Amino acid sequence: MRKSIVLISGGLDSVVTLGIAKDEYNIELGITFDYGQKPSKEEISAAKKICEYYNIRHEVIKLDWLKAITHTALVSSEQAPENNLGTISSMQSVWVPNRNGLFLNIAAAFADAEGFTDILFGANAQEGKTFPDNTPEFRERINSVFEFSTLVKPKVQAPLINYSKDDIVKIALEKGVPLELVRSCYNLAKKNCGKCESCINLKRALINNNCQELAKQLFDNEN
Repeated sequence: MRKSIVLISGGLDSVVTLGIAKDEYNIELGITFDYGQKPSKEEISAAKKICEYYNIRHEVIKLDWLKAITHTALVSSEQAPENNLGTISSMQSVWVPNRNGLFLNIAAAFADAEGFTDILFGANAQEGKTFPDNTPEFRERINSVFEFSTLVKPKVQAPLINYSKDDIVKIALEKGVPLELVRSCYNLAKKNCGKCESCINLKRALINNNCQELAKQLFDNEN
């Protein structure tokens, strides 16, 4: 019988992945990672609310050592993420060493121990243009690794891998995903800051889907 894990950060892509795939993949566990990212408390809180909404178990994994070796703006209080959308420099400004590879391997350990058949994460076409660990090639390669590194041989699934942010919001609205619970910000802010690349992408996608009121609700500012 199929049962699955989802990597859940509380951001748009992971929330929509859970929302649209919960029944098909029988998602029973959401895993959130605390690696010293600036909004770790806010992300964990958002992920917890999402898991409660969908009535699935929630695990938080602390990775203090990953913070120690990460020197980019997603962790460092001395740097701010760039907002040059879709550029290599912007990607590099928030890069965390081997993040998706590491997270999926940890999820695979849970799968191997508890018999999960699938692991879902929020890779998408828009981020795949600059983040190599959001591409179909990455997903295929890591699935090949799990054929050898686990006994259960879980399959990594990425239901949004061919979709843009606009598409993802559209799908979420059609499926009734609670977008009001999304926390996509790279910065430490009460709400989504509205200024970092992640926020700009989310706000633009909401506005392009005629969700101006939801955008006002989610962001700290209107700029």
